Amino acid sequence: MANIKSAKKRIKVIEVKTARNRMAKSAVKTAIRRFNEALTAGNMEEAKAKFSFAEKKIMQAASKGIFHKNMASRKVAQLAKQLNAAK
Repeated sequence: MANIKSAKKRIKVIEVKTARNRMAKSAVKTAIRRFNEALTAGNMEEAKAKFSFAEKKIMQAASKGIFHKNMASRKVAQLAKQLNAAK
């Protein structure tokens, strides 16, 4: 356990940031899962809507520094490829 006041503060700050990152990552995973569910169900209109929502969440996480921008772009490209292949 930290004894120095600044080290104690850093521990608190890290806990807050970790929780925020975990929430954002969970939101991205949920959006991708819902897109995949709509895609497997064959509902293309819903899949398009879920794709745009998932893309938004991924790019928001990338802009906050939770994901690297190239990783986010790659993930969006993979989802778009799945959507286009399903058509």
